[in-house]
Order: sequence, then structure tokens, then C-alpha cells
Amino acid sequence: MSTGQTAKANTQGTTAYVILISCAATIGGFLFGYDSGVINGTVEGLQTAFASDSISTGFNVASMLAGCAAGAFFAGRLADKHGRRFIMRVAAVFFIVSAWGSGIADTSAEFVFYRMLGGLAVGAASVLAPAYIAEVTPAHYRGMLATVQQVAIIAGLFMAFLSNYLIAGAAGSSLALFWLDQEAWRWMFWVEILPATVFLLALMLIPESPRYLVLIVKHALAIEVLTKIGGRLAAIRKVDEIHASFAEDHHQPRLADLKNRSTGRIRRIVWIGLGLATLQQLVGINIVFYYGAVLWQSVGFTESDALAINILSGGLSIAAVTVTILLIERIGRKRILLIGSVGMAVSLTLLTYAFTNATIGQANALMLEGIYGPIALIAANVYVVFFNFSWGPVMWVMLGEMFPNQIRGTGLAVSGLAQWGSNFAITMAFPVMLASIGLAGAYAFYTVCAFLSIWFVVAMVRETRGIELEDMAG
Repeated sequence: MSTGQTAKANTQGTTAYVILISCAATIGGFLFGYDSGVINGTVEGLQTAFASDSISTGFNVASMLAGCAAGAFFAGRLADKHGRRFIMRVAAVFFIVSAWGSGIADTSAEFVFYRMLGGLAVGAASVLAPAYIAEVTPAHYRGMLATVQQVAIIAGLFMAFLSNYLIAGAAGSSLALFWLDQEAWRWMFWVEILPATVFLLALMLIPESPRYLVLIVKHALAIEVLTKIGGRLAAIRKVDEIHASFAEDHHQPRLADLKNRSTGRIRRIVWIGLGLATLQQLVGINIVFYYGAVLWQSVGFTESDALAINILSGGLSIAAVTVTILLIERIGRKRILLIGSVGMAVSLTLLTYAFTNATIGQANALMLEGIYGPIALIAANVYVVFFNFSWGPVMWVMLGEMFPNQIRGTGLAVSGLAQWGSNFAITMAFPVMLASIGLAGAYAFYTVCAFLSIWFVVAMVRETRGIELEDMAG
């Protein structure tokens, strides 16, 4: 074999290795989506099993979000102390225990405990999986692999919906007895044990992040990992660059690092991270997801048709993220965010216009008559496509790579807390907004936030395409 052929074979082997360990980390994204989606098919079972009213059921359903915020915040900081891989392993164990416990729960308090445990795992996976991928992936295709995280999240949601549908169909309903004389809704949770176990086993095989190994002064191990990624000479050089990128005193990362030492003010990069994390939720994506079926039925579709349209939206979402994977290293993160912001602003404007012409039918049901129904239907799907092309995946890509090595863990901690906190706030605020300013008013707010995101991308976001992690400016 010639020298050129040998080099090509080594490069292919290195690329395959990086893709393999990155895919292992993205299983966390799959569980992120699955754990978020599985609750949808179990609501009726929870109400019956716990004899809960609508308020208690709402809290049972939303309880995971509190755990998500805490998980995202503490995972980022704990990963700087104990390693990315170790904390992801803890999250995998939490996924398993949460899935098992949610299914065996006999009281609301017990169920909420296990769901919050799952929330801790979801929050941890949401910030650590993209960070790990960024830290083990060469800069020239880092964005492509990090974007796969969003595909995994959507796939997890889809599989949760499909699993719930199949189990309920086989049993007769979510309340009917299924295998081992247990209600079907309990099995909807227990199915998650399988992918969670696969995640845990996969994490036993992947290496620790070389950036973390340098942080704890295990340079030999870092060189060993980086050698598998890019060759020994490049590994030695990269370890020196990583070492130099940390603070001069090389102390353990801490929240105080988020401030500029000379001015005492919060670093600009931290504000950008908080802005990205918050605006991703303020544009109202989860409201469209959570209340999509209601929207389609108001247009005149049956419940069955509405569920089918949700599946179509899921397919369009995966297609949109696939386009992002193909383009993110060609046109860059900032341009994709800007295109997405403009697309969301326009489609949300049309959606708001349609809702201003809505009427209220029997039982206070929303009705969109004439041309307004098709406008809302098309605009909502266009909005979902633009979100999943841009802010859905790219926000996580940028949070995983934009922070300097010294503050990546703490930067992810506060940004993850902001993201999940905004998720909780926007979800809880929607019923209040609906009652006070109406559906059109609520969507007008999301529209304003979408236009605000255009300004934010233009004025604040800096391109990170092709930049080594050691060269990220804080």
C-alpha cells in the first residue's frame, strides 16, 4: 500500500471512530426526545390511576421540566469536576430508574419524584451530549455531527408517539391491562428502559473528552484519545494548545469565570449563550408542538387526521434537520440562524393573522373558516420547518462549541438553566395568555420574539464555523 493510500485509510478509520463515539453520545438526545414525548399517551392513565383533577394532572405532566432545568445547570458544573462521560453515565442510570419508577408509581407524589429524576437526566443529556461531541470532533465537521443531536431528539419523540400508539392499540386503550396484567400506560414508560440501557452500555465504550483530561492534568490519556482522532503528532500539538487555552492559574472552572477579570462584568459570550437559549423557547415552538392537534382539529380535521398531521410535521422536521447537516459547514451557523429567524417571523405573522380572524364555536372550540384555516395550517408547518432547520439544532451546536475551554462547563450550566427555565415559563404562561389576550395575542408575542431573534443574530452572534475550540474567544 502506498503512503497516500495508507494516509487515506487512516483518515477513514479516524472519521469512522469519531462518528461512532459521537453517535453513542447522541443516544442521550434520543432519550431526551423520548422522555419528553412518552407522557402524551399516558395522561388518561395517570388521571385514572391517581384520581387526579386537571391541575394535579397538569403538574404531573409538567414536573419533568423542573428536573430538566436543575439537570442542565448542575450537569455542566459537575462535568468539570467528574468528567463529561461520568456524568452522562449517571444520567443514563437516572433514565433507567425514572422509566421503571414512572411505570410502577401508585401515587402522584411517587410519580412526580421519578419524573423529576428523568428530568435531571434530560437536562444533563441536553447540554452534555453536544458539548462532548464538540470536544471530540475535528473542527471541519464538528457542526455536522453536533446537528445529529437534533435528529436524535426528533427521532426520540417520534418513537415515543409510535410506541404509545402501538401499545394502546395492542391493549385496546391506555387504561386496559397489557402484559403481566399491568395497565398499558405503565408499559409506555417501561419501554424506555431498553434504549436507556443501550445508552449506558455505549457510554462504557467511549473515551473521556480530551479537553477534560487536560483540565485534570492527565495529558498522556488526552494524547491517547486524540491520537485515535487525528494521529500522534497532531495529538501532542493539540494537547499543548488545549493546555494553553485554559486560564493561566489553571484552576478548576467556577461560576466566577463567567465574569471578565478586568471589568468584573459578565462576559459578552455568556450573554450570547443566554440569549440563544432563551430566544429558542420564546418563539413559541413548544406551544405549536403541545397544542398542534387542537389547531388541526379547529381547521376541520378529525382527531385521527390531526394525529396523522403531527406525524407529517415530525417527518418535515427530520427533513429540515437533514438539510442543516448538509449545509452547516458550508454556509455557517450564523447564516442558518438568520434564515431561520426570518422564516419564523414571516410564518408566525401569517399564523397570528389567521388567528385574529378565528371564531368561537360550540364548547368554546376554536374555528378557522374559509381561507384562514389553510393559512394557519400551512404557516404552522412552515414555521416548524424553519425552526428545525435553524434554531432547533444550531442553538445546541453553538452552545456546545462557542465557549472557551475554561468556561465551557459553567457556560453550558447557566445557558441550559435559561433554556429549560424559559421552556417551563412559556409553557405555563400559555393558558394565562390564552385567557387574557387570546390566541392571536399569544402568537403575536411569539412573532415579536421571532423578529427580535433577527436583530440578535445580526448584532450579537459570531460565526464559529471552522474555529478550533482552543481559539474560541470569551
